[in-house]
Amino acid sequence: MTTASHWNILLSNQINKKNFIENILSGNAVGELAAFNDLKGILFSDLAIDIFIQKEFQYLELITVGADSHRKLSTFSSGQRKKKFLQYCIDQKPDFIIFDNPMDHLDQASRIELAESMKIMATEIKIIQLINRHADLLPFISNNRQINSDSFVLENISHEAHENKIITQSGIPHPAQAIEYKQKVLIQMNNVCVSYEERPIVKNINWTIQQGEFWQLIGPNGSGKSTLLSLINGDSPKGYGQDLHLFGRKKGSGESVWEIKKNIGYFATNMTSLFTRNHTLEQMILSGFFDSIGLYDLPTTLQKNIADQWLELIGMKHLKNQMFKRLSAGQQRLAMIVRSVLKHPPLVILDEPVEGLDDENVVMVCQLINLLKQESNMTIVYVSHRVEPNLAPNSIFELIPSSEGSTGVVK
Repeated sequence: MTTASHWNILLSNQINKKNFIENILSGNAVGELAAFNDLKGILFSDLAIDIFIQKEFQYLELITVGADSHRKLSTFSSGQRKKKFLQYCIDQKPDFIIFDNPMDHLDQASRIELAESMKIMATEIKIIQLINRHADLLPFISNNRQINSDSFVLENISHEAHENKIITQSGIPHPAQAIEYKQKVLIQMNNVCVSYEERPIVKNINWTIQQGEFWQLIGPNGSGKSTLLSLINGDSPKGYGQDLHLFGRKKGSGESVWEIKKNIGYFATNMTSLFTRNHTLEQMILSGFFDSIGLYDLPTTLQKNIADQWLELIGMKHLKNQMFKRLSAGQQRLAMIVRSVLKHPPLVILDEPVEGLDDENVVMVCQLINLLKQESNMTIVYVSHRVEPNLAPNSIFELIPSSEGSTGVVK
């Protein structure tokens, strides 16, 4: 039998990755990976971490990850969770570990640290790294392949540039009814500070977001990006008593959360998991007019026409009657972004919209974001650790951690 070795495997978003992983872990791999069939493996992935955290809540005694830690995994930042969970995987003494997009949601320093940990670990445990981006290939692994179909045949990696494919017409569709907001400033933070259980998160944040701007929000894992987003969308009670103005009103001056959210189009990668029922792509898009998870109201003819125009724009009109949950990850991501901007809200928040996408779908999402910037007055706040060459934000707001809480710098 051939000896198992380390692998980088590049997958497109069209591949049934779940089945591919199950084939390997159950000892049913074929071809060059058949050497793993008689070995003990474990999966390292964001989903595996989420399942572990769910068990922590279900079984209160399961609170340790590593001999020197008595904190629940859920209390760590994204980077810390991955570090702790990796040690947990190693402690299970597997012959190999399948790493599913391990670099996703990590800042650059954490990526370097994790890659170095994997390199050290590779002297004793075999690695199969599944990735969607060429940039995430681990250089110390010599076996590099890609999979292009659900036959799971390993092929040599192609380095062809991905062409822009989504734009089929000029101009984005007009909203059914424009959201009127006449003030130039959307969000104003003056010396905003947030702490949780006496642990400082952000300190003296000064940030002004105006109409028509394109911001990228960056900062290391655990620096407070999610905290700032929760202040902006009205979800965090930490905004009360602060010099925080949201869409012309001081936080806590009698506004409702709905009055804040009606001005915001929001997308986060975990939102796709909310749409589990048998709604079609068209129905999912149309639900954006009603801010519901699924379509339960009767749309107007105008709303249907607008949805058709958006689907035409992103090249997915022919899929309008397909079940949303059966679309590829890239198709779901494009559709969810469209859903968030149907009504042309003054502010659009895109929280890591390209994480988990392959290179081709990243190009498509970036092109859509650029189109929104070029052909509308919507303000965009784009959150990502990665710098995408196809995107050009006007300004960057960077959170810089310190023991007293992260401070903010405009670049």
